[in-house]
Amino acid sequence: MDPDQSLSATAGTTLRVLPFGVMGVVAVADVTAGPGVGLLPLVSLGPAFAGLAGGWRRTAAVGVLALGLCLGLGLYDGLFDSRRGYTAMAAVVGVTVAGVAAAVMRRRREDELASVRSIAEVAQRVLLRPVPRLAGHVRAAVSYTSAVAEARIGGDLYEVVQVAGGVRVIIGDVQGKGLEAVETAATVLGAFREAAYNEPDLSAVGDRVECAVRRAVDMEGDGEKFVTALLAEITEDRGTVFVNYGHTPALVVRRDRETFFAHPPEHALPLGLTGDGERPTPYQVDFGPGDQLLLYTDGVTEARGPSGSFYPLRERTALLADRDPQEALDALRADVVSHAGGPLHDDAAMLLLRCR
Repeated sequence: MDPDQSLSATAGTTLRVLPFGVMGVVAVADVTAGPGVGLLPLVSLGPAFAGLAGGWRRTAAVGVLALGLCLGLGLYDGLFDSRRGYTAMAAVVGVTVAGVAAAVMRRRREDELASVRSIAEVAQRVLLRPVPRLAGHVRAAVSYTSAVAEARIGGDLYEVVQVAGGVRVIIGDVQGKGLEAVETAATVLGAFREAAYNEPDLSAVGDRVECAVRRAVDMEGDGEKFVTALLAEITEDRGTVFVNYGHTPALVVRRDRETFFAHPPEHALPLGLTGDGERPTPYQVDFGPGDQLLLYTDGVTEARGPSGSFYPLRERTALLADRDPQEALDALRADVVSHAGGPLHDDAAMLLLRCR
């Protein structure tokens, strides 16, 4: 069990026990202090706390128990000779009714939230579907961490498509966060998935994606929105061809553990900012048996440690030595989170490709 789950379980147990503990403390204090202190109305704290975590039935049951305790203490203290005993019982009944109503409303909200989450999870799986573990001569693994709490997708995107003669890949980072970034990511992925099967070369695929992004930008009227993206085409005879739209370069890990970043020959603008006739220059990197390519977004390399240092990605490539690509990538992701000392402040996607 991870720390978050353990903390949640502890909090749940505390809330379940708290109503009985509070009523017990009030009972002991009332008997010890005597009727003159006026502690009896505090018995109503039991059903009040029960309404925070339990269902309406449990809240009502705690309320009945609190009412019985209030009656017993009132008789013990002799408070029913005056209005004080009846006032305390009225307080318990009122708090119990309020707690039951709150529990019913909370349950309805929880059901609605669960329904929305289930729909969101389906949408997330459609947008960022699992990559094939084996595509042609390439083994693939993916890791995605959203900066938005309890979200599985954000502004980062990826896809692996097996085509005739090889594999085509994209990884990208949408400027901004939130639903607008997710919509733009959906536009990019939709255009790539369509073009990857139909276009003769990677530059033509990039042109199709660029047109889709520019149309989306024009329709929204936001001329400053852009997407950094790295497209790759992996074939057995030509190695890997990259087309880089202002994205972080791929990290190449050779079979003999030599590592280097595959920088483009010249810088190119991101998708959505390129002008007519402007196109990134494709460049090629050898990719042979045992070699690895790590494609990633800047949420990985810009993860800051407590001292403010960025994550040293190239120095941690030894973590990719596991025979299972997904296990290797999970180890690297855990190391990134450990370096940051907690949740990441930006979306972080990683795509590991191995030549069999």
